[in-house]
Amino acid sequence: MAPMPPVGARARVILPAALVLLSVLLSTACGRLLKKDYEYEEELYLALDGSATLNVNASVASLAALRGMDLPVEPEARVDREQVRALFSAPGVTPTVSLSRRDGRRFVHVSIDVDDVRNLTTLPPFAWSTYRFERRDDVFDYRQMVGPPRHREVGDVGWTGQELVAFRMHVPSKIPFHNAPSKTVERGNILEWEQPLTERLQGTPVDIEVQMQSSSILSQTLLLFGGTVLAAALTMGAIIWWVIRRAGRGADAAQT
Repeated sequence: MAPMPPVGARARVILPAALVLLSVLLSTACGRLLKKDYEYEEELYLALDGSATLNVNASVASLAALRGMDLPVEPEARVDREQVRALFSAPGVTPTVSLSRRDGRRFVHVSIDVDDVRNLTTLPPFAWSTYRFERRDDVFDYRQMVGPPRHREVGDVGWTGQELVAFRMHVPSKIPFHNAPSKTVERGNILEWEQPLTERLQGTPVDIEVQMQSSSILSQTLLLFGGTVLAAALTMGAIIWWVIRRAGRGADAAQT
C-alpha cells in the first residue's frame, strides 16, 4: 500500500481545488442574485438560417394586461396550463408551458420554436411586433419593432410601478452593430432592451436593431480549434522529424 502524502502536501493539492470550486459556486450564485426580475420578458434565440426559439417569462397579470389574454389574475386563482398552451399555439407551433410563483403572483413560462422568425408576427401573442431578417452583403440585419399592447384593465394586482419589461436576444455570431440602450453585449452575445411596465402599457415603442456576421460563433470556434490542432500536429511532426534526423546523423558519425 502506497504511503499517504504528508498533510502539507495534501493541503497544497486540496486547497487550490477548493478555492476554484468556491469561486465557481460564488460566481453562479452572484449571477443569479444579480439577474433582474421582469414582469414580462421575451427571450429570443436566433439562428443564422432564420429559425428561432422564443421564450416568454411573464406574470399572468402582465399577459392579461399587455396581450389581452383571458386569464385569471387573482393571486390564488388556478391557472390552467392547457389554456395557456392553447393561447400560444398555432398551426405548426407546439409550445411548452410551465408555471411558477413570485412576489405573490403567478408566472407562466412558455417556449416555442419557429422555422422563420418573421412568422412570429402571425401569432396573436407576438402580433404587437413586426420582424425583419435579411442578408446584406456579409452581414445579417435583424429588425424588430414592438408596438402598442392589446390593453386590458386588470385592477390592483400588486404592481408598485417599478416593474420592468425586457426583450432579450441571443445572437449567434459576432455583432458589428446593435442599438441596445446599454451599449454593451453581455456574456454569450446577449443583448437586452429594457422598458418600464408603465411605458409598455402606454404603448411606447421598442425599436430593436442588430447586425450580425454571416458565420456563427460556433463555426468560428471550430475553425479556430481545428487550426490549433493542425498547427500542433505540424509542430509535433517537425520535432519528431528533427529528432529522427539528428539520431541518424549521430549513428552515421559513430560508424565512421
